[in-house]
Amino acid sequence: MMKKDSQNLVPQMVPRIVTWYQENQRSLPWRQDKNPYTIWISEIMLQQTRIEAVKGYYARFLQEIPDVRTLAEIPEERLLKLWEGLGYYNRAKNLQKAAQIMVKNYQEEMPKTYAELIQLPGIGEYTAGAIASIAYDEPVPAVDGNVMRVITRLLDWKIDILEPKTKKEIQAILQPQMPKEAGDFNEGIMELGEVVCLPNGEPLCEKCPLADICQARKNGTTNEVPIRIVKTKRKQVDVTVFILQYQDKIAIRKRDKNGLLANLYELPNVERKLTKKEQCEWLKEYGLKEMAIQKGTARTHIFSHIEWKMQSYLVEVETENTEFLWIPLADIQAKYAIPTAFLPFLKEL
Repeated sequence: MMKKDSQNLVPQMVPRIVTWYQENQRSLPWRQDKNPYTIWISEIMLQQTRIEAVKGYYARFLQEIPDVRTLAEIPEERLLKLWEGLGYYNRAKNLQKAAQIMVKNYQEEMPKTYAELIQLPGIGEYTAGAIASIAYDEPVPAVDGNVMRVITRLLDWKIDILEPKTKKEIQAILQPQMPKEAGDFNEGIMELGEVVCLPNGEPLCEKCPLADICQARKNGTTNEVPIRIVKTKRKQVDVTVFILQYQDKIAIRKRDKNGLLANLYELPNVERKLTKKEQCEWLKEYGLKEMAIQKGTARTHIFSHIEWKMQSYLVEVETENTEFLWIPLADIQAKYAIPTAFLPFLKEL
């Protein structure tokens, strides 16, 4: 079935989705009102992150940063600490950049149209569509992975959803069909993808309001659609991580202001696998003399484009140096934004 069949199926789908959502929506913190600020924060947090994981971060974030001006003015280090554990830290940095623009150009308020929202840092087509439709009922689609899965299964459309053109085509299909309840429709189709039209394993077709018109269900292809063609593999990098301990203090250092994990604090590390001799040489270069070296845990951390194979070493040293910050563990946990890649090593202490 090709997308031309959407001329019949999508118009049938839209009112069903709206009704299903209005009757079955989950109670989530960011659905308590139509506040565009809290919708924006939740949408950015939910990128690349599960709903259950976001709830606690969302509550803590809004308790300390309840409005646009506070977000614009909060010190970056405190902002990143509040974001610690969510990963993809550029999301937080772009939140602040956008807030600063709102303070300057929009009287500390969220812009009210898709066209204005999409001009802000960190707000792409999906997020602009979500905010504009949910907060203001602007009739624009918000197409994410859940939406693409529902649409391609509905149409049994065997097209690669990782191709940028697929998202554009689905947006073009949905745009003319957007109802006046645009927010309910967008949230509804995303929710359907999250809880019924599942990404892994069998979809729960018996609970789906589209079951009788779904072409993938009719043709027995729900396990084949959507299609994802991964064209590049992540680069794998060995990382030797040093947990340097002097008395009750642990060494950390700040990463460069540009590049991966910019401006965050990390455990000292080297992006290659070091032999025992190389470890001792590395310590000597930093003016450190080890009293004991113990091999720690190995972990893998996956970024979107790179995979770190991390091996840790707990090193007790005779004295501090000036190259690193030497901070008690409790203070690190309370005050410094540590990337998710390094948090497990600290938790083990």
